[in-house]
Amino acid sequence: MKFLSNLIVFCLLVTSPVMAMAQTGAKIGYVNTERILREAAPAKVAQQKLEAEFSRREKELQDLAARLKLLSEQLDRDASVMSDSERGRRQRELAELDKDFKRKQREFREDLNQRRNEELAKVVEMANQVIRQIAEREKYDFVLQEAVYASPGVNITEKVLRALSPSK
Repeated sequence: MKFLSNLIVFCLLVTSPVMAMAQTGAKIGYVNTERILREAAPAKVAQQKLEAEFSRREKELQDLAARLKLLSEQLDRDASVMSDSERGRRQRELAELDKDFKRKQREFREDLNQRRNEELAKVVEMANQVIRQIAEREKYDFVLQEAVYASPGVNITEKVLRALSPSK
């Protein structure tokens, strides 16, 4: 119960300045950042760049996973007719290959996430510059990038997407 009352007080404190600005006739805009990161031309270019940069490693991982699966199936199928030493050797080989695969997979994910964050940071910076330009040009007092609800009348996401698109 105390958490709920604290949450209500927090929400009131956070929204009070916005409500006060809205009541005084302040011009408020809203931008859907998630949509910008999904649909903006620079975001699409960044995604294509990442796919090109990481496609070779992804293919190598897929090939390694297929090889691992094939060797595992062969071991399961042939284990009953192998000598103990041969079965042990193949199990060790399979375990080493699996360990190598998991290491490469982890490194791939870490590298991809780092590069994705770098590329998205560039897109966010470009979008923020465009948002500031639109806000200054159209005399917005306040532009939100996160909201539970925003009326279509204050949503300037389309303007930002158009500004980020290359001129045709």
